Amino acid sequence: MGSRTPPVRRPITIRRAVARDAKRLTRLVRGSRAYEGEYASAVAGYRVGPDYIEAHHAFVAVDAAEHEGQGGRILGFYSLVLAPPELDLLFVADDAQGRGLGRLLVTHMQAQARAAGLDRVRVVSHRPAEDFYHRVGAVRIGTARANPPAVPWDRPEFEFRILPE
Repeated sequence: MGSRTPPVRRPITIRRAVARDAKRLTRLVRGSRAYEGEYASAVAGYRVGPDYIEAHHAFVAVDAAEHEGQGGRILGFYSLVLAPPELDLLFVADDAQGRGLGRLLVTHMQAQARAAGLDRVRVVSHRPAEDFYHRVGAVRIGTARANPPAVPWDRPEFEFRILPE
């Protein structure tokens, strides 16, 4: 029997990402254990730049109790593209997984999508994250075909239906 990691209990703040977060977000993406081995090519050389942060609705979850530079340690982040509506990136630090942070980020993304007038948001999932998206309410709508050389495998495609409050 494995033990479950307890839910997030420390103060977590979700704030809009800013240009100075770019290097930390890039490290989070490139360092993700979910992209080791056969999946490494998908993030090799990947960069979350200040231009990307400014062009999209990118939000970070920070541990308000820890101070890493400005604004606390980044535990995870997501990026919402409004047109066409897509959850482009969603990452949680390896040591923060299993505590409800991914669900917290998805809930925040849904509120942002609702505020922007969206009724659905598409996400092309990393295969190992498929179960996560099912658990947080996304509906499987298809398969995104491989795009070699960076992504040489098919990926599950999901949709979040954004309901009015």
